[in-house]
Amino acid sequence: MSQLLESKTRSALYQELVFTKNQPKLKSFAIEASCYVCGKGLDDGHSLTAKNSATKTLLFCNIHYSMN
Repeated sequence: MSQLLESKTRSALYQELVFTKNQPKLKSFAIEASCYVCGKGLDDGHSLTAKNSATKTLLFCNIHYSMN
């Protein structure tokens, strides 16, 4: 007769929990893209081109971009 002997061993599970600070929520805003000179935008059928200045990015429509 054969016997299967089984012994119960004590086992433990160690887990490291790391709680980080909550990240601040992203604050953003959006405005409609329009020409810096005349204010016309894509809804008016114009294309817009962005040009970088020293302080900010300016958008120009296809009419006013040719003057720059």
